[in-house]
Amino acid sequence: MRRLIRISITTARVDHPDSYLKQLVQLGADCLDFGNGSSFVGVKEQGYPDLDELLKLRRRLRSFGLDINRVTLPNMSERFMRNLPGSEKELDNTVNAMKVFGEAGVPIVRQRFAGDTFDQLMTRYDAVLRGGYISRGESLGLTKQQHETPTYEELQAWWERFLTVYGQLVPIAEDYKVKLSMHPSDTPNTDTPFGGLGYHRITDAFPSKQVGYLYCIGTRAEAGGSSLVLDEINHYGRQGRIHLIHMRNVRGSLPTSGGFEETLLDDGDLNMFKVLMALKKVGYDGCINPDHIPFLEGDDRERHRGDNRTECGIGLAYSIGYLKALLCAMYAI
Repeated sequence: MRRLIRISITTARVDHPDSYLKQLVQLGADCLDFGNGSSFVGVKEQGYPDLDELLKLRRRLRSFGLDINRVTLPNMSERFMRNLPGSEKELDNTVNAMKVFGEAGVPIVRQRFAGDTFDQLMTRYDAVLRGGYISRGESLGLTKQQHETPTYEELQAWWERFLTVYGQLVPIAEDYKVKLSMHPSDTPNTDTPFGGLGYHRITDAFPSKQVGYLYCIGTRAEAGGSSLVLDEINHYGRQGRIHLIHMRNVRGSLPTSGGFEETLLDDGDLNMFKVLMALKKVGYDGCINPDHIPFLEGDDRERHRGDNRTECGIGLAYSIGYLKALLCAMYAI
């Protein structure tokens, strides 16, 4: 029997108030995605999560009707990516963390790498959209200072460090049947390691069925709009490489306007129902996650901020409800 698509919510916390977890369940969320590798108990003390504490966290979430869908490994820092002395301890920590998550039965794991984005190229600002809600905007044109990007040789050296890490993680993913998933470079500037071409290189280098993608609709729309997103869903989805979906809508793209603004799910350039239908066509049955929630009137930036929120704001509630409605419509067809 095929599983139905579920809704997951990104968080960086492990100490959620009971009230927040109850709100998520009441709104219709099913799972949590942990986006910060240093959040888990044990990471600061020993470099990787404590298994007993992780199992305790999972039991607590299940008592509310939630579960862990995706976690993040300890970050590979710039120090490691530049192969500086003493940085190999980071690799030991992420390998140990991968084993802990495997022992805990976590289904999806992500590894972050410093240097996969060229943040210096973009100027970020608060975009004011329909009715005054606030979201993230980024512009190439507003960046007046010239910035260098890595040379081909530097990018190749960076890629070799990536291969070193994945070379250790992939066999563990196979042993524990954990999906090892990569988010695309966000922002997807030209030559970013996990941009359009780099994203393909991951499964070329590691053809294991456990290796795939945390596919972000918004990030890839920033690179080429709706047509690119639908093409990539068809390509990666047919291969069974899409492990998790970030349902994020945007206006504009780097090729068309030299920038973009994130929007509510119904307010951008993409038709999110078409996106869901494309996912259904390729047999996707993982989670969809409404990440990067804009701030609506009445939302408090401290309590409702991003992955550190302690209660559901209006923007998050609207986004979950919108996705629930789209799923109902999709499954009725």
